[in-house]
Amino acid sequence: MQKPVHSKDKSPLGLYLHIPFCATKCNYCDFNTYAGIEELIPAYVEALVSEVESWGRVAGALHTVETIFFGGGTPSLLPTEETRRILQSCKDAFEVDPQAEVTLESNPGDLTPSLLEGLLSSGVNRLSIGIQSFNNRHLAALTRRHSAEEAAEAFRLAREAGFANINLDLMYGLPHQSLAEWQETLDRALEISADHLSLYTLTLEEGTPLWSDVRRGAVPESDSDLAAEMYQHAEDALGRRGYGHYEISNWARPEYECRHNLVYWRNQPYLGLGAGAHSWYGGYRFSDERIPRKYTEGVTVLVAAQGKRASSLSSPEDITEELLRCIAPVDQLEVIGEGLEMAETMMLGLRLMEGVRYDEFSRKFGRTLESVYGAEIRELVDVGLLVREEEGSVRLTPRGRLLGNEVFSRVLSVRV
Repeated sequence: MQKPVHSKDKSPLGLYLHIPFCATKCNYCDFNTYAGIEELIPAYVEALVSEVESWGRVAGALHTVETIFFGGGTPSLLPTEETRRILQSCKDAFEVDPQAEVTLESNPGDLTPSLLEGLLSSGVNRLSIGIQSFNNRHLAALTRRHSAEEAAEAFRLAREAGFANINLDLMYGLPHQSLAEWQETLDRALEISADHLSLYTLTLEEGTPLWSDVRRGAVPESDSDLAAEMYQHAEDALGRRGYGHYEISNWARPEYECRHNLVYWRNQPYLGLGAGAHSWYGGYRFSDERIPRKYTEGVTVLVAAQGKRASSLSSPEDITEELLRCIAPVDQLEVIGEGLEMAETMMLGLRLMEGVRYDEFSRKFGRTLESVYGAEIRELVDVGLLVREEEGSVRLTPRGRLLGNEVFSRVLSVRV
């Protein structure tokens, strides 16, 4: 795969585009998604395009966009012409690298030959399919709207249409799921030769229907020891098949790592556009209004007040809270000081198998890693959760990957 190339004097940027629509909402999901509001799609797309254009006027001259990610929700619910329009707005507002990675999340039941052909022709070149399991009993328990057979057929259709970069999302640690059943799901994913696998343990989110079912005893809690065994089986099985384990929950064939998610894990700048989308840019972390209708109305108001918008930034650091609130309907905003940025760089970087490099940390912050986290690193090395590598990095050990939250809490406890 070709590496991205960005223009001289322009820095790379990732774009996340949130599509909040779902045909149904799964019982474990607490994402900012909504079922039964499809009539809002045209107005929502209009607002999203306007937000893209607004950011392009302010920051487009500074960046080359190297990754675009349609997340949700269920982006595959969008009519193809709407997806095409959103992508074209990104290309009009920013310089988009010709080799940019453009990912779209999808539900297996949505992937017809005509939709897949339309996505490819519009510029989507990476597909992420939310399969979760190849076991129909577990799919029903998760209230998924597809079967295992439909999931396999969706993958076949995507390959036949020409998608050469396909991720599958799978879940383990499910209620009543045995190790043998997890092995069968993983074997099926390997049998069809997915390029990338994202494997997530089931997390019970407060307020979701599944959380309520577990709380009242209708569904058993997951067995954490069994989930750890499932994780270790995945490490072994995928390693034997040549998949690189490059992040705690992600495996890929060589050269198929998700470039967009690497932007997050390396704590690099990105813009999140759409209802509830989060951004990290110019020293601020901020998010848009969560409710799709309110988001759409908020963008409309801002578009009507064009005169209040500022001219192009000379650098991301010139962004201000006042300007942010003129570009998009910002709901939450936080200034990220250097201490918190260092902690987040450590926590996110340690999720990667490459770990955190000493030289890159020093280059970014002007301080050595040892001067900030030396005591914590030594302590975590002594208990077998971290290891120092000869090439000049620190990373989680296999045991540390299972106990990552303990490592991250130690990093957060440091006061800089």
